Amino acid sequence: VQLVESGGGLVEPGGSLRLSCAASGFVFTDYAMSWVRQAPGKGREWVAGVNNGGANKYYVTFVKGRFTISRDNVKNMVYLQMNNLKPSDTAVYYCAKWTTRGRFYSNPSLDEYDHWGHGTQVTVSS
Repeated sequence: VQLVESGGGLVEPGGSLRLSCAASGFVFTDYAMSWVRQAPGKGREWVAGVNNGGANKYYVTFVKGRFTISRDNVKNMVYLQMNNLKPSDTAVYYCAKWTTRGRFYSNPSLDEYDHWGHGTQVTVSS
């Protein structure tokens, strides 16, 4: 299994970024996927998730209306469109694969994931 994130960078408050995660090495359409972030000095926190088919999505409260998760089951890609970014969004963002085929719910434990990408840094600053 390989998960490779890209798209991070430095952006001013109010700006936008689109993160991408390229997945390989497993049957992509069998598993839900999530984005998880880790801010400096803090633990990892779940941000958003999408089920294996792409129709069901959940978000943590503080990104609702600003972030959109999506997936392309032909290209084996997961995306996170981030708009109206705030300095508090500064973190390393990780793509994560759910361990159990077909399992998916909101605000999952970090124990639900068996593979992680290397992360991509997002810095929101003026």
